[in-house]
Parts: sequence; structure tokens; C-alpha cells
Amino acid sequence: MKKKIFALMILLALTMSSVCVNADTNKSKSDNSAEAESATEKETLKKDLMVLFTSDVHCGVDQNFGYIGLQQVIDQTKKTDCHLMLVDNGDSIQGEPLGTMTEGEADITLMNALKYDIAIPGNHEFDYGMDRFLELVKMADFPYISCNFNKEGKLVFDPYIIKEFDGVKIAFVGVTTPKTLISSTPKYFMDENGKFIYGFFQDNSGKALYDAVQQATDDARKEGAQYVIIMGHMGNEAACEPWTYADVIANTTGIDAFLDGHSHDCDKVVMKNKNGEDVVRQACGTKMNGIGWLKISAEDGSVDTGLYSYNNDLSASELFGLENEMTPELKEATDELNERLEEVVAHTDVELTINDPEEVEDGKPVRIVRRMETNLGDLCADAYRDQAGSDIAFVNGGGIRSNIAEGDITLNDILKVHPFGNMLTVVEATGQQILDALEWGSRVTPGESGAFLQVSGLTYEIHTYIDSSCTSDDEGMFTGVGGEYRVKNVMVGDKPLDPEKTYSIASHDYMLLNMGDGYSMFKDCEVLQESVKLDNQVLIDYIVDTLGGNIDSETYGDPYGQGRIVEFEDTGKEADHKIN
Repeated sequence: MKKKIFALMILLALTMSSVCVNADTNKSKSDNSAEAESATEKETLKKDLMVLFTSDVHCGVDQNFGYIGLQQVIDQTKKTDCHLMLVDNGDSIQGEPLGTMTEGEADITLMNALKYDIAIPGNHEFDYGMDRFLELVKMADFPYISCNFNKEGKLVFDPYIIKEFDGVKIAFVGVTTPKTLISSTPKYFMDENGKFIYGFFQDNSGKALYDAVQQATDDARKEGAQYVIIMGHMGNEAACEPWTYADVIANTTGIDAFLDGHSHDCDKVVMKNKNGEDVVRQACGTKMNGIGWLKISAEDGSVDTGLYSYNNDLSASELFGLENEMTPELKEATDELNERLEEVVAHTDVELTINDPEEVEDGKPVRIVRRMETNLGDLCADAYRDQAGSDIAFVNGGGIRSNIAEGDITLNDILKVHPFGNMLTVVEATGQQILDALEWGSRVTPGESGAFLQVSGLTYEIHTYIDSSCTSDDEGMFTGVGGEYRVKNVMVGDKPLDPEKTYSIASHDYMLLNMGDGYSMFKDCEVLQESVKLDNQVLIDYIVDTLGGNIDSETYGDPYGQGRIVEFEDTGKEADHKIN
């Protein structure tokens, strides 16, 4: 065991050295106001305070450091005879089957075992619904804080918590990005009439948010806090403006350090606040590939931050053979997960297929979901449109990976259909962009393409006798259509697609936000809902909640689908199901 601990200590020393080379030049003394300076003169720490923090764990409890590695870091830090805290900056309970199948409970149980001191909600804490999130808050042995999460203007949680060490008061202020309203499920923040009753002080100027942070900071100072630490889930992405960490720091005073999440980066940044004073911001990655730290020095009262970094195919516990008090906790959680995977959650009267039900090649079924419509393709696309409330929905054939056999459906069956962890997203696009997407997805039909689109809410024809004239750049991204479209007669409901009209499209972030499969035509579209929930959760919720747990043969009985995609192999000649 000593060898194992020693190995991890060497690892941590190496990773810490890589992020702390210029630590002295980035120290930020707690001198943001005359009140703080005066308070510091009254009390000083007798030993250092170390705050370890996680963010965007996304259920990666056994990945990278994992929670066993985190416990090891906690144990080693305790040996330095410092004050120690553990906090989380949101998006902990969603992102893997462990969260999906327990609706976050397993993650909260593990966080309780780790003895977290404070947490804040990230945008994905709400993915199981508002009622469920508030249930999970009650299960937690640690408090949630937020200075901007409110119901009809009244804060849901305390805006800050003050911790006291050696007579020195340190305030922790929570703040969550207002982008949550579209990056989780919007209806979770509404009443039964569709009116938003929950919010995050999301005015377009950002002022309401800055005022909330400033108010919490000022109030904490008035209570005697000598240091104010922001626990944020704000991120650095341009799409999050005017609510990024940089926006908040630049428009406030009195903050000593900003511990941040949401954008999955590991950056340390020192920037000026509203008064021109230095504030340090530190992030710590995702899926436990980083553990952030903040140190308040007993020697000179300075504030510094850094990162323990780990990114390996093998988790720290596997690589170093680590065992500690979190080992049995994690085993219990994963054993329960494996049992839950075999739980029956629904039933289907028909086989839902990605293969041709008749054709066999070399003794194996022939896959057709990447070149023509199937009933499973219809089901997956319907799930996206239903859960998003959009006009239409697309699912790329390459993202539908496994059949669902007739009979009982287990959770594992559904997770095998969508194994990639893509997220439900909705954008607004023109009819022309939709036509371009259909053309791009059909450019090699009747050959296979992972980009081939299964659809809901529309129908279209592919005239395969017309050569594709799609063009692309060197990176394989769509750039245009140079000749006649092979996709024709596109109907949205019972009306022809209007190239000038805008429609809401549901799919996943891989295609709509990240240009997966070369779908660049959507890159500048307005995002209506961003990364709302996992693709497999979309399918589960549709089957269980909307369909009542049973997939009937009347709706999805034809393995070749409902005729949403019709292929023509010659002028005026419709192809049969086996077009090759």
C-alpha cells in the first residue's frame, strides 16, 4: 500500500509542478476593499486552508482520478496539517448510466461518502426535473448555494455560506449560468401554463446577474468575511456571454478567487475586476480528469489556485491499485448499476431493427439504417421530436447502433442503441438549410453513410439516379450543392418545405453544434435548447412516458418504417426496400 500511495504522490507532484511554475506571479492577495484589509489585520490563519474542488464530473466517478483517486488526494492533503474543504461546482449527477438509471441518487450517495462541504447546481443538475433535483438536494449531506437561482424572484438557496477557520471567515458564493434555461429542459422551469417561474437573473445585459453576485459578496463582507470565493458554473464560451466568468469578474468587486466550471477547460486566468484589482480564476476539467485546489496561506494571507491533472485510459485506482474507504462505496454503486441494467423498463410488440429483416450476406444480417428508413430509425427520431417539442427531428443512422428485440426491453437494450452520450439540442433553421442537410445525408445513397438521416415530422424522396453534387472542404465539411438536388418533394406535415421559412429542428449536439458528419449548414443557427439531456435518456423518456411503456405494432410494425423516406432508382420508378 505504501508503494501505491508513493506512486500517486509522484504523479501528483509532477502534475502540480506543471501548473504551478509561475504560482508566485499569480498570487492574489485579499485586498479588494478597505473592509477586507481591516478584517485581515484582526485575524490570521494559524495554518493554511486548502479547498479541493471538482466540477463537471458528469458521473465519471470511476474515470481518470475517479472518486477513489479523489479520496486519496484528500487523505494525502490531510497529512500536511492544513484546514481542508471539498466543494463541487455543478454538473455532477448526469452524463453516464449511473446517473441516468438512479436519477442522480447514486451520485449524491457517493458525494455524501466523500463528505463534500458545499455544492452548487450546474445546468445539468435539473435534467431529471425540478422536483427530482429538489429531492436530491434533501438527500445531500451538504448544502447547495446559489445567489441567482430563483423562483419568481426569490432565491431558492442561500446565496453564500461562511466557513470559519482560526477565527478567519471565508465566504463561498454560488452562481449558475443563466444558459441553464435552454441547456436543460425549458419546461422544467415553467408552471403548468408554460410560464417561466424559475430563473437565474438572465437579462441580456448581464447586469441583473452581476448585481446578484455583488450583493452576495457585499453581504458576506458585512458579516465579517475576510475572503470571498466564488463557486461558479459559468464557463468561458462565447455562447455564454454576457454571463461568463470573465463578464462577472469584470463587472464586480470584492472577489478574491473564482472557482469555475461548465466549459470543461482547465485554465488558470488572472484578470482585473471592476476596480482594476487582480482576481484569479481556476477551472478543473471534466470526468475527474482534474481536481482543482485553492490555497489561502497562513504565512502571508495570499490566495493561489492550481490543478492536479490526470488523463489516462486507465483510472488512477486501476493504474496504481489504489484502495481506500471509497473503494467499497464505488463497488456498491456499480454493482447496483449492473443489476439495474437488466431491469425491464418497457415492452415492444415488434422487433425494432437497424438491419434488413430479409436479406443476409455471408450469414450475417445486412445493415440498412445508414441508407434507408427503418422502424427503429423512426422511433429514435420520434423520440427527439417528442421530447423537444420541435417541428422536425433528425437522427444520423451512424448514431443508431443496435436492434431492440421483440419482447421485454431492458435499460441495457436502450443504452446499446445510443451509446455515445450525445445530447438533445434544438436549433432554428431555414427550409433551405434543412434541404441541404437532407441532400448531404443522402449523397451516397444507396450506399451506406453514417450521416444518413432518419427523420420525424417530415417526409422526403431520394432520386438516386441523380448524381450527388454536394461539395465539401478539405476537412469534409459541407460547402454547398453544385447541381440538381437528388432530394425532392420534402413535406413538413402536409405542407411542402418552404426554403424561406424557419423551423425548429431537434437532434443532438454532435450534429447541430459540433458539425458532426460534416453538417456545417447548422453552425450559425440560433440555438433554442442546448445539450438538454442524453440521447439514451431521450429514448427512455419517450418509450416509458409518452408511449406508456409499450411499442405497438400498428405504429412501428413495418421494419422498413412508415414511408417517410422514399427512394427512386430511376425516373418515376420507386425502389423497393432492397435498393442496392
